[in-house]
Amino acid sequence: MKKVLIVETNVQKYAGTDKPTGLWLGESVEFIDELAKQKIEVDFVSPQGGFVPLDPRSMKYTNAAIMKVYLDKNFIHEGLVNTKKPNEINPKNYNAIYYTGGHGVMWDFPDNKELQEIASVIYENNGYLLSVCHGIAGLFNIKDKEGKFLISGKKITGFTQSEERLAGKTHVVPFFNQEEAEKRNALFQKKRFYKEFAVKDGRIITGQNPFSVRAVAKLYLEELETCKQS
Repeated sequence: MKKVLIVETNVQKYAGTDKPTGLWLGESVEFIDELAKQKIEVDFVSPQGGFVPLDPRSMKYTNAAIMKVYLDKNFIHEGLVNTKKPNEINPKNYNAIYYTGGHGVMWDFPDNKELQEIASVIYENNGYLLSVCHGIAGLFNIKDKEGKFLISGKKITGFTQSEERLAGKTHVVPFFNQEEAEKRNALFQKKRFYKEFAVKDGRIITGQNPFSVRAVAKLYLEELETCKQS
């Protein structure tokens, strides 16, 4: 079975501030934990490659399952210290690309053309585009061969403006996810703030917030099982 490519941020602080951000830990490790149950392997990539900072706030939401993956030497080495650069990735090796969140992605995901090209190839090869929370930013500018936004006309979700307000970040974020999605004619879906919610539209699967990681993974695994049986 082909691997899944996990995309993580290199951004260490909110632009124009000294306040730290980075990868929301659970959005990577809970996804890995679900895939590991089906023995699906993953690789890690970031816009610059190398070191991936952790959003310190995400460490308040750990549990035994998260800590088990976080303390794994392979995850530390490959997922936090030595992530691959986009030019080291062969998209043909992957059945899906999964964009993790944390506020940092809002600055280094949307305009990274190398990652967009990787995602396009995976999708064109009947693969899947997955994201959770702020990771939706990685989907915004992916286009098909005709130059059309892939999310156009698709039901997707991501961290909402209400959730930004509750997080106290409306004054520092560069955009709001729903607005950007709707500019590209996506059909933005949402439910109550900080509740698990994931939506699938074709081969695009997205989750609203950090509590939706496992729901995204399970929808993807259900797709794989359906494909096996067909």
